[in-house]
Amino acid sequence: MKSGDIDAVYVDTPNFLHTPFAVAALEASIHVLLEKPMAFSVEEAEQILAAQKKSGAKLMIAYRLHHEPGNVELFTRARAGDFGDLRSFTSVFAQNLAEENSRGHNGYWCGPVPDMGTYPLNAVRNLFGAEPIAVHAVGTKTKDSGFNFNDTVAVTLLFPDERTAQFTVSYATASAENFSLVGTRATIEASPCFMFGPSVGIAYKEIIDEGEKQHAFEPVEQFGNETQYFSDCILNDREPEASGEEGLMDMRMLAAVETSLRTGETVSLPPASRSRHVDADQALKLKPAEQPAEDEMINIIPQGYTLCSSRT
Repeated sequence: MKSGDIDAVYVDTPNFLHTPFAVAALEASIHVLLEKPMAFSVEEAEQILAAQKKSGAKLMIAYRLHHEPGNVELFTRARAGDFGDLRSFTSVFAQNLAEENSRGHNGYWCGPVPDMGTYPLNAVRNLFGAEPIAVHAVGTKTKDSGFNFNDTVAVTLLFPDERTAQFTVSYATASAENFSLVGTRATIEASPCFMFGPSVGIAYKEIIDEGEKQHAFEPVEQFGNETQYFSDCILNDREPEASGEEGLMDMRMLAAVETSLRTGETVSLPPASRSRHVDADQALKLKPAEQPAEDEMINIIPQGYTLCSSRT
């Protein structure tokens, strides 16, 4: 890895392998684009951050929606006060995951909260421009399900200034993808809001006393957007916005949800803040890549192939 032939790597391994690969690359002064969730624990995330700070290589967490025009517009408008004082956020993100999928048998950190819950969690943190100070979670497991975790989880978050958020994620329902944001001037209803694809355009409805307005965005190549942004940061020596700090903020909340599910208690967190937020110029508009047919792809790993280390 220290050959000098590699400028950057994209770490998209199963979650439990993020840390060894990311740390090894950073220690070799290789820039790292790292998939979310950042790691398998807060301690591992801090280990990655320490390696980045020591080497000076760039570390970016792959939050593709930080470069999708619809989400970027919502984040920046919300922080600018266009919707008034923000009071609440609610969201559902769900799918019917095949039980033979490797994510279905390897504990909480391969389950729906770190996998899907990161999306509404990251969205509300960026909409509110603040970090939660308390979390409570409840979970259920479908009768006769082969999953070894709560396959449906509901999370309630408390933010400073008496703002609240709730989201539900599931591996055991029909597909669902939406969020609502309520402020003192407007209500926002967004759907689609988290997914991607050649025909998936993010959209939201803005509802005010005078009426409502639809906002629709053309599909973009979300993965291309984030890699182009990351490459630009390397070439022009700029620090990526979705840094390790951003990833760690989500990790502390995912760990708090795990604790709340285990204890049944509300978990309080010390106040925290970030040095960076999503800027309007991060939105990119690369055209969607053509999706290949299955017979055009090679080395497809079957859904049931076990990749994730066991952890409960």
